[in-house]
Amino acid sequence: MSTIHPDPEATGAQTPHLDFAGTTPYEDYVQADVLTHLQHLRSDDPGEMVFLVTTQVMELWFTVIVHEWETAAHALREDRLTVARDALKRSVRELEALNASWTPLAQLTPAQFNSYRAALGEGSGFQSAMYRRMEFLLGDKSASMLVPHRGAPRVHAELEKALAEPSLYDEALALLARRGHPVPQAVLGRDLTQKYEPSPEVEAVWAAIYANPDQHDELVRLGEALTDVGELVWRWRNDHLVATRRAMGSKTGTGGSAGVAWLEKRATKNVFPELWTARSHV
Repeated sequence: MSTIHPDPEATGAQTPHLDFAGTTPYEDYVQADVLTHLQHLRSDDPGEMVFLVTTQVMELWFTVIVHEWETAAHALREDRLTVARDALKRSVRELEALNASWTPLAQLTPAQFNSYRAALGEGSGFQSAMYRRMEFLLGDKSASMLVPHRGAPRVHAELEKALAEPSLYDEALALLARRGHPVPQAVLGRDLTQKYEPSPEVEAVWAAIYANPDQHDELVRLGEALTDVGELVWRWRNDHLVATRRAMGSKTGTGGSAGVAWLEKRATKNVFPELWTARSHV
């Protein structure tokens, strides 16, 4: 559906259909009226609007990216590598757009953020259920992160399901095993509700694949698509860290989180770890 809105009189084009019995087909599809009336400000500060809308935009990107990664995971399970790579490639563009969402917030001074920070109460980004689903798909599992959502049965059930399902990386490693690569059973049969931990054997598998690109071209391209995702996730975490440092320094985060200290720890972690360490052995 086109999102271009030309003036038919200015362009000399034929006048489009303007008379509808109800809402416009555009509104029916996009639900723009709903989206543009979801901003309920809690302070009089004019800067709160950009903070709230940017956060809402991030949530929409989380939703799209979860859809892409679930599509990729299902495709990997069914040995449809082209479908999986296409979904991963789309998610890379979407991650770039998500990361750009920090731009309106990146220059916040402490005084500007403090002008509406109190209005956030105990609200904090770590409470985002859709972001948590992203993290679970990346293999960063934690049952304790379901606790904040006990009061929302549908959300809690979706997260509980995601916690127990294979991550995107689990599906990739299972595919490598089906292709005859020696992924250890301890990795393939691990408790999926636990955080993925690096394996020297998996590192050796990826190193062998990358060392023979002609023989394993399809799997190298899968590895590179996953690496592109991993790089942009790392950039997201670092951009989040920098924006938070500028806005609030080392103060405790909203919702009682550790703020910058927690983000600094997160920024040192790579997703799909063996895809990074294997490169030293090729």
